[in-house]
Parts: sequence; C-alpha cells; structure tokens
Amino acid sequence: MLKTLHNFIKLESSSAFILLFFTFLALFLSNSPWSIYYDKLVNEHISIHFLNLQFNTQLLHITNEGLMTIFFLLVGLEIKYELFYGALNSFSKALLPGVAAVGGMIVPAAIYVVINYSNHVSLKGWAIPTATDIAFTLGILTLLGSRIPTALKIFLLALAIFDDLAAIIVIAVFYTTNISFLYLEFAFICLVILIILNRVNVKQLIFYWVFGAGLWFCLMKSGIHPTLAGGVLAFLIPMRNRDDNPSDRLKHSLHPWVAFGILPLFAFANAGVSFVTISLSDLEMSVVLGAFCGLFFGKQIGVFGFSWLALKCGWAQLPENVLWRDLYAISILCGVGFTISLFIGTLAFGDYSAHLDSVKIGVLLGSLLSGIIGYVLLLRKR
Repeated sequence: MLKTLHNFIKLESSSAFILLFFTFLALFLSNSPWSIYYDKLVNEHISIHFLNLQFNTQLLHITNEGLMTIFFLLVGLEIKYELFYGALNSFSKALLPGVAAVGGMIVPAAIYVVINYSNHVSLKGWAIPTATDIAFTLGILTLLGSRIPTALKIFLLALAIFDDLAAIIVIAVFYTTNISFLYLEFAFICLVILIILNRVNVKQLIFYWVFGAGLWFCLMKSGIHPTLAGGVLAFLIPMRNRDDNPSDRLKHSLHPWVAFGILPLFAFANAGVSFVTISLSDLEMSVVLGAFCGLFFGKQIGVFGFSWLALKCGWAQLPENVLWRDLYAISILCGVGFTISLFIGTLAFGDYSAHLDSVKIGVLLGSLLSGIIGYVLLLRKR
C-alpha cells in the first residue's frame, strides 16, 4: 500500500508543476498582446464530423464536458481502490479524514452563502469553495520532503478523496439543467447493461468504454452534467482481484494522461482572466469574496474545527507522528481548491462572464494564499 501511495504522490506532485505552468501561461496570454488569439483558441467553435453526425463545440466545452469526464472516471477508480484496499478500507481509518472533509465542505459553503445571500445568481456558486485540489496540495507536500510524515500525506489523500466524492454528488444533484426523461431512460438502460457486465465479471474494457460513452451521451442530452458518467462507470468496472483486475489496469493507464494532459489543458482553458480589460466595477465582489474567504478561512476553520471535535470527543486519534500544528497547517493547505473550484464555477455561472471572472480571481487568490501559508507552517522545524 505504501508503494502505491508513493507512486501516486510522485505522479500527482510532478503534474502539479505542469498544472501551475499552464495556469500562469493562461494568465500571461490573457493579459498580453496575444490575448485575442488565446480567446479565439478557447472559445472558437469547432465542427466535429462523426459518421453522418455533426457536432459544433468549443475547446472549453470539450475540456469541461468531455475530458473532465475522464478525470472523474480516474477519481472514481481512486476512491474505489482506497475503499477496498487503501486509506479508507476501515471505519477507523476513514473517520477522521471523513469528518474533516465534511467540515471542509459545510463551513466554506456557509461562508459563501452568508456573503452572497442577497444575490440569487451569485448564490448558485455556493459549492465553489468546498473543493480541495489534490495535485497541488500533494505537490506542495512533496516539496517538503522527509519533513512530512507519511501518515500526514495519507490523511490529506483520504480527505481529498472524500472531497472528490462529494464534488461528484454535488455536481449530479445541484448542477443540472432541465431534465429530458426520454434520454434519462436511455441512460438507465446503459447503466443496467454496465451493472450486468460487472455482475458477470466481464473484464474486457472495450464493453465498458462503449456503454460508458452511451451513458455519457444520454446524460448530456438529458440535462444532467455528463461528467457524472465517469464516476458511475468507475464503480462498475470489476475489481474483485487485488493483483490483477481491469479497474486497476485502467487506473494506472489513465493516471499519466489525466495528470499531464487533461488537467493542464483544463487549467489552460479555464484559468485565463484579463486584469487589463476588467475593473472592480465589472466584478461581482461578493463572488470574489465568497470564493476567497470560503477557501482560505472556511477550509481551515472547517477541516481543523471538525477534526478537533472528533479528536476531543474520542471518536478518532491523531495519525502517528502528526502534531496538532501539522493538522492545522494541512487544514490551511486544503484551501487550495483550484481545479474543481473553477470547474464548479463554470457549471454555476455558465455564460455570466462577470461572475466567471470573479470566480477565477477569488479561487486563484484563495488557493495561492492557502498554499503559501500552509507551506510556510509545514516548513517550520517539528
């Protein structure tokens, strides 16, 4: 298990630097003389011909609705592995990070709602500060090397996994459009077929890809955000044998593509915001403050506060070699929301450009400050 964890953290940490590079590249291009070409690349309509079908889309939509489905497929596979064999395979292991994750959702969401309660449009982004970006947070921990005990990394990994699971549920329940029950019925048929394939232990991944794609298409046409298909599909790919199973093989094959391709492309397409063309009057300041305060203040209060409650009530114990100040530093580090926070922002506000720019600024500021202060606190001698 420790070898698997080490490999996972190493890959996530490496991808964090690439993710950071493409984030800064998007910000640079958005504020440079070449900004028009960046906007055209991201928002230009693209025609895709497949058989007799024609699809008109944009790079932004391809990334957010298509490629992010692969991301959530990988997230689901990681969650399933940890539930069966890893950091969440017993109640005692899962309790502390689970309670911390609940606090890390409730408090940031509450702070956002309090700041935006008078604006019904801005309120749609209540889930923006509830996320933790696992790539960036593990990347920061890796910079600290041996100063950080393995138990603390496992705690952060488990907490981030709970966060990702909650994000899938939130997207499915709260960020849907008008429902088409006809396509929902077709989606249900695809789901039933996938369940049957799982029950009879079909190991050929091609069948899961075909009916998973059908599920994705039907969910998209039904009005439910199609990224949900990735999380559902992950739990229906067999993993009965720990050493040799299609679920594990798919997880290992997808991880580099997601870490070094999909997430950097997502960052490039979504992180660009022009500070040259916008002024304070153009921004929804309540959204900026809600995202920033939710991530920076809400995460540390929620994660540390709920963890403290669980520990003081005797429901859980501090992980081995982990100090209270380590736990507080990790709580601050959880405010690095970035990827999923930006993603939820695009779902919440769609074409509201002022709101989207406000989300980007709030998320970037909150994530940056959380990362810097969390790193500095962990850097101190134990």
